[in-house]
Amino acid sequence: MGELLPLATERLLLRRLQPADYEAYAAYHTREDVYRFLYCEPPAGDLLWQQFEEAVASRVTRDGDTFHFGVERNDDGALLGEILLKLVSQEALQAEIGYVLNPPFFGRGYATEAVEAVVDLGFTRLGFHRIFARLDPRNVGSRAVMERLGFRLEAHLIENDRFEGVWGDEFIYALLSREWQSRRSSADPTASSARSWR
Repeated sequence: MGELLPLATERLLLRRLQPADYEAYAAYHTREDVYRFLYCEPPAGDLLWQQFEEAVASRVTRDGDTFHFGVERNDDGALLGEILLKLVSQEALQAEIGYVLNPPFFGRGYATEAVEAVVDLGFTRLGFHRIFARLDPRNVGSRAVMERLGFRLEAHLIENDRFEGVWGDEFIYALLSREWQSRRSSADPTASSARSWR
């Protein structure tokens, strides 16, 4: 994955997380409002540091591995958050996308811009067949990101998770490579796939 980075968009640079990012990383990973849809408590102390070290060292070599893309703003170099790409099945060419953004940067289209870049990388350079996202239905902002990028709502799982004694639902959004290519081709006739994941 490292050889494909950094990824540049109009306003952002997507890159590997670095040790110097710890303070910015901790600023949003310790917030309750960031974790309210993640069905877990914000990490603290050694657990936070361990989680950060794993994100910095992330590689994707086998099923279940997740790569963390740091999202840096071009204007000032601020770390806005991260995009996560998980290899779910190498055989079936399936990946899961996720994202965490520091709330002060909400509402400016950064999440959509960054997710779009990683989804495009997943389909056109890594050769995935299907990319999906799992969201809490109450997370209206994340649902909007998926819908803006053309993902369809494939499933609504009822009370499939539980946190602190409270049951929660889950939405699954997904998109196929051919659908993404069709979307890109309608905007850019020269768009084409590069290489396969395998």
